[in-house]
Amino acid sequence: MTWGFRPLLRGSTYSGALFAFCAAPASLVLLPIAVVPATVWGSAPYGARAAVTVLLWAALVAALGLPRITRRALTAGARRLLAVPLPEVPAGPVGGGRWRTPLWLVAQVALGWIGGLGCLLLFVAGVSLPGNWLGGEARLSWSGRSVQVAGAWSWVVAAVCLLLVPVLCATVSGGLRRLALPLLGPSAAERLALSAERERRLAERNRLAHELHDSIGHTLTATTIQAAVAGEVLAADPAAARAALRSIEESTRAALEDLDYVLGVLREEQPGTAPARTLADLPELLERLGHAGAVLEPELSGELTRLQGTLSRAAYRILQEGLTNALRHGAGGPVEVRVAAGRELLELAVVNRTGAAPAVGTRAFPTSGHGLPGLAERIRLLNGEFEAGPDGSERWRLAVRLPVRWSA
Repeated sequence: MTWGFRPLLRGSTYSGALFAFCAAPASLVLLPIAVVPATVWGSAPYGARAAVTVLLWAALVAALGLPRITRRALTAGARRLLAVPLPEVPAGPVGGGRWRTPLWLVAQVALGWIGGLGCLLLFVAGVSLPGNWLGGEARLSWSGRSVQVAGAWSWVVAAVCLLLVPVLCATVSGGLRRLALPLLGPSAAERLALSAERERRLAERNRLAHELHDSIGHTLTATTIQAAVAGEVLAADPAAARAALRSIEESTRAALEDLDYVLGVLREEQPGTAPARTLADLPELLERLGHAGAVLEPELSGELTRLQGTLSRAAYRILQEGLTNALRHGAGGPVEVRVAAGRELLELAVVNRTGAAPAVGTRAFPTSGHGLPGLAERIRLLNGEFEAGPDGSERWRLAVRLPVRWSA
């Protein structure tokens, strides 16, 4: 261990020492219980009775570390007062090593007594030596050897005693800091639990990112096109303009529901029920896009309503992303939408033209480049197959095959 003056200037050095010193007098509550065997065993030698008392006292102190709430309190104290970066351990049973917290508590009490009494003696000596010894003499004895201290030397000894107080505080804090991670840190099982929790949160954030991309991106694309259509036909066909504006209202209301849910999760609040858009909502989606001026040729077959929720929701988002890309990058003309639910496979396909002239309102759409990779990841998690690319000279085809598990 390399010592220097820097630890003596840290606030955590003295707050950590206080963390240990407070545990020492608190343990005195258990001392009356620990001395009971010594009083009963009155005929035993004094050394044996003292050893039994100390061991029982240590066992009682260690027993206080068995409840999980004690460990949480000690971990919070070490994190705040010792400035040790201990991670939060997820709730649940302790993953092995329950002996570590009792051992930490015994070490904290022992260091608290040693450091507290040592600092008290050094401080008393540093304050009292100059007043008692100035102009007089004193004798310091250690292991049969004596040193005569007189006059100005008492000031030197007093200064050394006072300087040793922060050094002893730094020693106690450093010892506790070294013990904190192995004794209060997570065990191997808890580290696995922490890693699993981090992976779960990352997967949840990725899922939310996909939801935002699919929902908000589609809504912005559709409403932009619908606004352009409404502006073009406002004078010639007011009914069509009103239909486009109603479609904008419906699209934005659905997107706001998705956005409220995602923001609630990100803020770690209790969000409402997640919007469950499934293949049952596909006709409404196609109708909104029809109001936007898109020409759709849907072909739906199979018992779509019997599909399980996760698969049906994923299929809806896949079709939504495919139609959004067709509106953004297509060249007008009909967009083919095919959904076929077989006994073992759910087949999805979106085919659009890719000529030189873009559709109405799609001329200046930027792209993030995350659409197709996000679709590929979503489909991979469902053990499906994914194809996207040119289909002939002027057509683009998105085709997806997902395994089906029918509900009873």
